[in-house]
Amino acid sequence: MGLALKKPEGVAGSSVPAILVGLFVAFGGVLFGYDTGTIGGILAMQYWRDLFSTGYINPEDKKLDVSPDESSLIVSILSAGTFFGALFAAPMGDYVGRRWGLIASNFVFVFGVILQTIATAIPMFVAGRFFAGFGVGLISALIPLYQSETAPKWIRGTIVGTYQLAITIGLFLAAIVNNSTKDRQDTGSYRIPIAVQFAWAIIMVGGMLILPETPRYLIKRGRPEDAARALSRLRRLDVSHPALIEELAEVEANHQYELSLGKSTYLDTVKGNLGKRLATGCGIQALQQLSGVNFIFYYGTEFFKNSGIKNPFTISVITNVVNVCSTFPGLYMVEKWGRRPLLLFGAVGMCVCQFIVAIVGVTSESEVANKVLIAFVCFYIFFFACSWGPCAWVVTGELFPLKVRAKSLSMTTATNWLLNWAIAYSTPYLVRGPGKGYANLKVKVFFIWGSFCFVCGAFVYMFIYETKGLSLEQVDELYSKVHKAWQSPGFVPTVSFQEVRETGVDGRVQSLADLEASAYRKRSVTHADGDGLAHAHEKA
Repeated sequence: MGLALKKPEGVAGSSVPAILVGLFVAFGGVLFGYDTGTIGGILAMQYWRDLFSTGYINPEDKKLDVSPDESSLIVSILSAGTFFGALFAAPMGDYVGRRWGLIASNFVFVFGVILQTIATAIPMFVAGRFFAGFGVGLISALIPLYQSETAPKWIRGTIVGTYQLAITIGLFLAAIVNNSTKDRQDTGSYRIPIAVQFAWAIIMVGGMLILPETPRYLIKRGRPEDAARALSRLRRLDVSHPALIEELAEVEANHQYELSLGKSTYLDTVKGNLGKRLATGCGIQALQQLSGVNFIFYYGTEFFKNSGIKNPFTISVITNVVNVCSTFPGLYMVEKWGRRPLLLFGAVGMCVCQFIVAIVGVTSESEVANKVLIAFVCFYIFFFACSWGPCAWVVTGELFPLKVRAKSLSMTTATNWLLNWAIAYSTPYLVRGPGKGYANLKVKVFFIWGSFCFVCGAFVYMFIYETKGLSLEQVDELYSKVHKAWQSPGFVPTVSFQEVRETGVDGRVQSLADLEASAYRKRSVTHADGDGLAHAHEKA
């Protein structure tokens, strides 16, 4: 096996257009990452603290600041908005389409940015963060959906993973801009970092206006001719090319098979095989947040500052550089190693690093201890960024059949944001203190994150199926035939959903394996009848 990621032999057409489309759509992650990353730096800007303070004095530096309650609200309200936005992404993605859904999402996001930019008090700032969050929630569910439905199967993991890369780039850009404006003694200190987001939305909308809708969405809506034209653009094949016709026919046959198993309501998403897959998707997204990564990016600047580390803004920039650079090996390994090995590797590495940070932080307060703390936070970020960062989005983007994909993916994304909100809201109460209602954990909070990282490893072994190299339709076959996640590596798909459709048997009556056997028998009989006729003609 070579080191390079190469298109398999015999695959017709070009993968370049689909790859470029997937990479551009990933740009929406910059909105996600930048919006998430700005708030940590803004909360530490003295001008912003003076302007937005309601009279609270920070006991650490004896200066005006927002209270812990207000800080929790300001940070966590974005995640509340994203939670509801992610849930709303399902009806939007199913009824107006993946493409137009992404365009509309950007306008919601821009409205939130406008409110934050003009705000000079907490209420309007909080409202702006909610609406910006609602837009980000829509985008965060629709982008992996769009990418997974347009990407070639041999490189789908890498393409969907670039969404996480874009998130890390957004976080990095936020750290750079915050660092550039933090010393300004006017409203530009916080308005410039916020207003920069207009540029990201303009780029995203401009690109989406010329990109195609996903072929799978068009099949779902009963528009096969439009689906053929969209796939033709993505594969650089004529609409009459046999390979393109075969790919679309298999997608349509699979969709019809899934519909034959039952309806596609929200209630159906939690039943049987679909419920198992939904639980897996929600679990991996919840654990991605419980690994503690957003503690570093939401409160990292403030945490390093309160830990006695000089130049906390600089440390924040460094952690963001590590985050961006470490994502690149993950984009390669997700297709070379596969989903399960990469996630296990990341879970073990993150667990070790979190416990080292916690132990060193508790046992020593020297300059050397601070350097060790920073170093292992960076090691932790490496393990997260190359594994759980991109791979959680890859796994959820592949899990679900077309009939419930938008609904299920919106719920898994909403789970991510629900935990994101819970961590953002609770962290000040966990870390700060002493005082009534505060746990005063400080660096001991890393014991909590480390424990969840251990759970991450067990979860991967028990529940994450290996989907490397499978089409989205073949993932359905995998879940129908393989009942234990640890038995999934090495699975070879054998079903043609077109042949299954031709059996005419209701999918609720027989299992997929039985339907496959029926299709095989029918094919064998047809083949035998053809040979008999040919033999009779030869005798004649």
